[in-house]
Amino acid sequence: MKCAAVALLAVTVLAGCSADPLAQQYSEGTNQNYISGDGSLTTIAPEDRADPVSFTGETGEGTEVSSDDYSGEVLVVNFWYAACPPCRVEAPDLEALHSDFEGNGASFLGVNVRDQADTAKTFEAETGISYPSVIDANDGNLMLAFAGTVAPNAVPTTLVIDKQGRVAARFLGLIDSPTALKTIIDETIAEAD
Repeated sequence: MKCAAVALLAVTVLAGCSADPLAQQYSEGTNQNYISGDGSLTTIAPEDRADPVSFTGETGEGTEVSSDDYSGEVLVVNFWYAACPPCRVEAPDLEALHSDFEGNGASFLGVNVRDQADTAKTFEAETGISYPSVIDANDGNLMLAFAGTVAPNAVPTTLVIDKQGRVAARFLGLIDSPTALKTIIDETIAEAD
């Protein structure tokens, strides 16, 4: 049963990508006018993590969000924008993981680094993203908040923040394996408080 569910998820993800021209272009390796991260993963042992990162921002719906809202739980922060091909490829995987972890020790927060609210909300509706995204295009406050620790140097970049608000891991570029992100989230949730 589990194998069938995994196979169905893979078919669904692939079908979603083929309907999206930018995602399809990226998947085919024709990265016209786009430079992305190298897909590297950096993990940081608890004893080596920097100080907690404090941030505030506003979602496309006008809701204020801050690091305090996520205190005591793991937070996955994904830096993206609508015309970013690898962002479009990984969006269904991030939403699936968000659904798996919702209410189970981890939350997700998007950070749109380039678009205004209307464009971001359209992308979220098209890709089925249900977790909130901060619109960071005008002031870059969230990008700056993380710049001193493990900077989001490419788009997409996904950070896993521990229960104390410290960066535990960074995926630089497309997350090739959602399983790797799931494992890091699980391990970060399991860490002692």
